[in-house]
Amino acid sequence: MAGGGSTRLVAGVDEVGRGAWAGPVSVCAVVTDLSDPPSGLTDSKLLTPARRTAVAAEVESWAAGIGHGEADVEEIDELGMTEALRRAARRALAALPERPDAVILDGKHDYLGAPWPVRCQIKADLTCVSVAAAAVLAKVRRDAHMATLGFDAYGFAENAGYPSPSHQAALAEHGPTPHHRLSWSYLDDLPRWRHLKRHRNPLAGEGQLTLLDL
Repeated sequence: MAGGGSTRLVAGVDEVGRGAWAGPVSVCAVVTDLSDPPSGLTDSKLLTPARRTAVAAEVESWAAGIGHGEADVEEIDELGMTEALRRAARRALAALPERPDAVILDGKHDYLGAPWPVRCQIKADLTCVSVAAAAVLAKVRRDAHMATLGFDAYGFAENAGYPSPSHQAALAEHGPTPHHRLSWSYLDDLPRWRHLKRHRNPLAGEGQLTLLDL
């Protein structure tokens, strides 16, 4: 609006699962009205699992629009994380009841791009209620999904696919499951399973983010 445009509907967008070794990358888009947000809504990482679930339930009834999108491990391995994030975000925005005019994206990198005007905002989940709501909903939804995958030795219900000590130990002993990202560099450190690593076509997508980008 300050730029003289006709922006009317703004979606807050956040992702979860970018740094995990297993499972999809998930994105949520949230549109709000001007009503007061649920009490305690903040960066999902600052909430306990129980409180995060409770806040998510309140957000579900408070938000004017919610959209979820995912990119699975096959897409991540084939296309790289940047393109996987883009696809997941576009799916989330497409799932909103009404197309937004602009997007506030948590972080400093615009992985979404055209046709939406995008404002990248570092720590947006601490300063923007729609982004905070998207962060909480994305985290709760993905965590619940990871808890249903089985493979108990890997501890997905507790670590959501991130490299906890028990997860790393299970990988070293049993190798990757069908839910693991096989193009990622952790396989380089597992001599027994290194032969399973997938080498992505460099012409597909825009490349995998390194750990330095996470």
